[in-house]
Amino acid sequence: MSGDSMPMTPHGLRKLKDELKHLQSVERGKISREIEVARAHGDLRENAEYHAAKEKQSHIEGRILTLGDWIARSEVIDPAKLGGDKIIFGASVELTDPETDKSITYRLVGETEADLKKRWIAVTSPVARALIGKKVGDVATVNSPGGVRELEVVKIFFEDPQDDAPPAEG
Repeated sequence: MSGDSMPMTPHGLRKLKDELKHLQSVERGKISREIEVARAHGDLRENAEYHAAKEKQSHIEGRILTLGDWIARSEVIDPAKLGGDKIIFGASVELTDPETDKSITYRLVGETEADLKKRWIAVTSPVARALIGKKVGDVATVNSPGGVRELEVVKIFFEDPQDDAPPAEG
């Protein structure tokens, strides 16, 4: 993992910290007990329960290390304290596809927070990279798997993404 900082919202950092706390205080203890129970069953070389528990323990410890790294590298940016007329990290953006006249709203968040169901896209995604620096009325050209798309910026707003609801449709 690189030593670069990772932009994220306060909400994103809270979620990482909550997951880390849960893994350390709950899951570690549960898997230790599972390993002890499996050990009691005898020969460890052919004990599938033991090997499965050890593998699960390895995944938990790996996730703990990953979360710790992300938290240490986090650069918290609060969208509620931002503003301006250009699209930057933390902005929510209402876009229209001029060809279809369909409208969609995205929120630009950190990589660990991205969730397409909520329409939260990573600031490093192709769509977000095409939008960064644009103003209302600008058209962003996005190279997508389906070909080149143009998206017109209709509205830019900043809010704290503390809830799990998608941004409001415009």
